[in-house]
Amino acid sequence: MLTSQPATEFPWATAAARREAAGTLARVFGRSKSTSAEEVPISPEETAKVDGKGRPTPKRREAERGRRRAVTAPKTRKEAYKAMRERQRDDRVRSMKALKAGDESALPPRDRGPVRRYARDVVDARRSVAEFFLPMALVILVLTFSSSAQLKAIGGALWLVLVVLIVLDSVVLAFRLRRGLAKSFPDQSTRGALPYALMRSMQIRRFRLPPPRLKGSRRRPR
Repeated sequence: MLTSQPATEFPWATAAARREAAGTLARVFGRSKSTSAEEVPISPEETAKVDGKGRPTPKRREAERGRRRAVTAPKTRKEAYKAMRERQRDDRVRSMKALKAGDESALPPRDRGPVRRYARDVVDARRSVAEFFLPMALVILVLTFSSSAQLKAIGGALWLVLVVLIVLDSVVLAFRLRRGLAKSFPDQSTRGALPYALMRSMQIRRFRLPPPRLKGSRRRPR
């Protein structure tokens, strides 16, 4: 005589087979419809096989955190050094773009502030002798190393004249800058503005950074 056995005693059978067997036994022995295929338990091994993972699905926040950590965290010291160099290069590129564009918010601390901007305008509003120092020094150097004694004497005289003119022009620039700063910024610190202006006056005008705002030599700074 056939006896009903629980479906869990057939570990080799699949879930579908056990559900079908349970339904057949229920029809044969007149079991109630409440014992349906949904009541047949499924083993954890088969659940893992159906899911295909064998582990619970991680939360979205945990997955994003792990993905972010895998992208940003360097694995070796070499990768960390490479990432640091790339960040430094990007910072230099942004600083250079800011210097060329004259963006006040992105300028280096050396060029930032209304006092430094006023100093730049004072220098750029006029032609200075110091900005011709490099090309004149090259000419004087060629004359000095010439085989002609007369050219050497001319080169020495030009060198002396150039130095005297630069000193006089720097004195005039310092006087104008000090007077303008005392009038325009009486309550602000102007420390370092004079050396900053003198160094800018020695640069060739077209290579100055930030670029000059005043195009004409007769315009006055605001």
